[in-house]
Amino acid sequence: MNAHEDLIGHLSELRKRLIVVSGCFLASMCGGLYLSPFILRYIKSGRMADTIEWNVFSFTDGLFIYLRCAFLVAILFTLPVLLYQLWAFVRPGLTTTEARGTLAYVPVSFLLFLTGSAFSYYVVFPMMLQFMMEMNLNVGAVETYGIDRYFSFMFSIVFPLGVAFEMPLVMLFLTRIGLLTPERLTQTRKYAYVGLAIVGACISPPDFVSHLAVTIPLLALFEISAFLSRRFTKRMSSAAPSPT
Repeated sequence: MNAHEDLIGHLSELRKRLIVVSGCFLASMCGGLYLSPFILRYIKSGRMADTIEWNVFSFTDGLFIYLRCAFLVAILFTLPVLLYQLWAFVRPGLTTTEARGTLAYVPVSFLLFLTGSAFSYYVVFPMMLQFMMEMNLNVGAVETYGIDRYFSFMFSIVFPLGVAFEMPLVMLFLTRIGLLTPERLTQTRKYAYVGLAIVGACISPPDFVSHLAVTIPLLALFEISAFLSRRFTKRMSSAAPSPT
């Protein structure tokens, strides 16, 4: 009976926290709809976008673009709330030290996502756009770009790299729970380099400079992750009581 009551209590608490997250998402969507014209004007004034004439090929293209901008705003504002609610949900099962350490993940995760999104938008996306436009011109195509395709292309680059910048935090968390060790990272470093190089090649234009511009930050993130893992493991080893 006690176990059943505990389960009901956990589910009830989870429901309340999901309601908070959903409410924040809906409120952020409304705010995003209001901010969408300003966001679109900012994007249109970008280094590459101001040279492109946006076209619509459907009556609903403008509506969907507004909704995508609102969704982007909602994700950015809801992410820290979601992370905090997840932390608060598991907080009763953590020690005071663990709770303090994991609470720091919330703002750091948000900042890493913003950094990755900014890097992909200001560095990677212009390179990709420039390369694709040059390819279209080389085949003699007439440049007529739809606004829906433009934003779909942009989001497909910005969000994956934003998520990729969470790598140090994820690897530190895996080290905390014992699924990852510095020794294992050292053993798999060469395979990780190959995998990250392949990822960098897939999300960047097929030229050497663009590959380096994307792959080097990914490799740097891996090395930062490995450093944090080693530092955390060393600190935990020194804090552990010596056997008598």
